[in-house]
Amino acid sequence: MAPTRPVHVWAFTKLQGIDYVSLAEVAKRHGLKSSWVKPEIERTLADAKGGRLLRFEARQRDCYIDGIRVFLGAPVLLHQGELWVTKLDVIKTLSPLLGPEDHLPLLPAAPPKIIVLDAGHGGNDPGKQNLKLKLNEKDMALDVVLRLQKILELRGYTVRLTRSEDKRLAEGQTADLQARAAYAIAAKADLFLCVHFNAVEPAAAARVMGTETYVLTPQYQLSTAASAPDPLTTIALPGNRYDAANALLGFHLHRRLLAGLKTSDRGYKRARWAVLRFVECPAGYIEAAFLSNDTEAARIGTPAFRQQIAESIAEGVQDYVATLAALRPAPDAVK
Repeated sequence: MAPTRPVHVWAFTKLQGIDYVSLAEVAKRHGLKSSWVKPEIERTLADAKGGRLLRFEARQRDCYIDGIRVFLGAPVLLHQGELWVTKLDVIKTLSPLLGPEDHLPLLPAAPPKIIVLDAGHGGNDPGKQNLKLKLNEKDMALDVVLRLQKILELRGYTVRLTRSEDKRLAEGQTADLQARAAYAIAAKADLFLCVHFNAVEPAAAARVMGTETYVLTPQYQLSTAASAPDPLTTIALPGNRYDAANALLGFHLHRRLLAGLKTSDRGYKRARWAVLRFVECPAGYIEAAFLSNDTEAARIGTPAFRQQIAESIAEGVQDYVATLAALRPAPDAVK
């Protein structure tokens, strides 16, 4: 089993009962320049060439990394004239993205070969729906997955599908989700990708649209939708062995989806959904767009948009693979 602790040891201070690391320490470790945009409110970290920019704001639970909205497990705090983020957020989110080489012992030793794609819902579970446009999530998700399968196979990956037709894997939501994870394990997946579409209540449907990307919440961290610990917060789940890889995978998927779809950025987030908890490989969960918003649903209903979703996911996978490859020179490149 891979080691579970990163190489670098971070200096921290306990604030409000939680271990926090200063942004000054993060900047120093990763060779970034720290500057105030608004004194004691908003701070940026940037590299000398201007190719990397992080933005943090006091009391906010999200930050922006190269323009991508990334949710943290706890709010950014102002303390003694400096902004601080939790040690968990540094280790599990910021550091893997800024310095993946520090997490090399925790990352896959080889690029993925077998990718399992999971089209959400199916059978008697339609998922989210837009009744006006006669669109069901289960159908749209499967269409995207079938398109993505073709792209990935052309790029040399072995692709397996949890479902290739309109059916559930098991009766009952919990059993169905567990069966999807079990399928990935049986297939010896190196990567697991779930494709879904989102929805909100009718009162908010007209104003809520955009893309969300999820990976499994690290142990002890709060999921994005949570304001307090739950029974799973302190448990090391099987999928948590891949926290460092998940951090990279989720970011690359979300960045490529936003670039390809031109949708609103609703954030790169964390959750402890059953389909993510039990897989034994890096895993991403994509909520590509909102079926509850008629404007966005009309786009979902077009083959061109679904093809763009598939292509964007494939590009995110390639960026993730390229990041891993850059950290491990090919054998013939080693002298």
